[in-house]
Amino acid sequence: MSDSVPADGQPVTPAPAGPASAGEAVEAPPATLWDRMRQDPQYAPEHLAIEAVRRLGPEAARWARQTRADHPRLTEEALAEKAVRRFVNRARLSGAVSGAAGLPGAVIDVGVLAWTQARMVLHIAAAYGVDPTHPDRAADLLVLQKVHKVAASARLALGVAAGRERAGALFGGGGGQQALSRVMLRLGVRLAQMAGVRAAKRLFAKVVPGAAIVLGTWANSSATKGLAERSRAMYRRPEGPPIPAPRISPE
Repeated sequence: MSDSVPADGQPVTPAPAGPASAGEAVEAPPATLWDRMRQDPQYAPEHLAIEAVRRLGPEAARWARQTRADHPRLTEEALAEKAVRRFVNRARLSGAVSGAAGLPGAVIDVGVLAWTQARMVLHIAAAYGVDPTHPDRAADLLVLQKVHKVAASARLALGVAAGRERAGALFGGGGGQQALSRVMLRLGVRLAQMAGVRAAKRLFAKVVPGAAIVLGTWANSSATKGLAERSRAMYRRPEGPPIPAPRISPE
């Protein structure tokens, strides 16, 4: 992995996945996203959703096109199931992926899980013929991951986050070393909320010496399976009126 998250002023790079993950490496969010979320932890889920659609949406669209070309008889349901199995397996591997102890390691772990889950949702959308690169998918992510209850409030928060991103690019991020631990804690709680993990208790568990690892394989896979079910229900073609979302144009 080439991604990192700042901790105590220094980059912390997630450790490579072990042999069990061969062929299914768990990827962390990009370093630029970590910087943005650290500078603006209140809107970390929104920043992650925006970046996921930018970076992962095209990948999901390519995957769906190629898989359909390779397996023309594959149904939408079967294609979605392939995506679910793939990313639930990755979610099981994403706990403790950082190899870092304490709060920085916990923040990386929940960030990796939230990023993996966002990738899964976009692949499920593509499996059902919904455009994973459309900006509306960012609002979908926030609703499906229960950061916001409805799409309208998600879109409003995304607009705020996008404006803060532009302001950060113009004026730079603030904050000193004294506030870093508070920022990291806030960031970890927001990302844990997005990842569907009961945030505070599990997040603190990793900070306390001798406590259990914050994200075990059961917690990761359980949260990710629940998200997969909600995503399939949202994107599955209904028998009645068509889903109010842009569809991928046939090439």
